[in-house]
Amino acid sequence: MEKLTVGITGMSCAHCVKAATEALSELKGVANVLVSLEDNNATLEYDTALVAIADINAAITEAGFAPA
Repeated sequence: MEKLTVGITGMSCAHCVKAATEALSELKGVANVLVSLEDNNATLEYDTALVAIADINAAITEAGFAPA
């Protein structure tokens, strides 16, 4: 498992954090998701054999935010 911190723009409340956390957690191969509203980012672990960074960015976008 690789560790990744990805910036997320467009979050403004706890509901946003929950939505981003759920979107990332649903990806196969992603674990230990921690989304921070204060830092505007998400820290997670992912299996490079199961999920690509592009998939992680797409999940952020589909949740209504933008990867930074």
